[in-house]
Amino acid sequence: MAEGLKVAVVGATGMVGAEMLRVLEQRACPVAELVPGASARSAGKTVTFHGAEHTVVEIAPEVFEGVDLALFSAGGGTSREWSPIAASKGAVVVDNSSAFRADPECPLVVPEVNADAAANRPKGIIANPNCSTIQMVVALKPLHDEARLKRVVVATYQAISGSG
Repeated sequence: MAEGLKVAVVGATGMVGAEMLRVLEQRACPVAELVPGASARSAGKTVTFHGAEHTVVEIAPEVFEGVDLALFSAGGGTSREWSPIAASKGAVVVDNSSAFRADPECPLVVPEVNADAAANRPKGIIANPNCSTIQMVVALKPLHDEARLKRVVVATYQAISGSG
């Protein structure tokens, strides 16, 4: 295999999965092999990555064999079912759903704020907070570093459509 990572993107045919693929390209991540995964409904479709077409595979345990990094963005139910399986096969799982946000054995990571927390992942799964929290903590981190914030009071109002 060429030098680099074997990367699975679960939810590759969705809007966020497509954005993940775009960012992997844009940031020149060392992806030697891409495994785009999705539901049976999307299996057989193709996604483009680095100018090549890749066939989407239906998620199954064998899909995660040899995967170094598995990026999940296919909803909480899919993450709850398949993230532990991917991690058990040796993949570092980064979950974009809410499935593991309250699990004390899955670090809640925003790389610009606490990237070091990703090193301790007892379940092999890294979670992330929701979109409004990510943006807020990125802005608050330098303020906290400078002035040691003690308390922040926040209210967010989000559309019900964001619940899935």
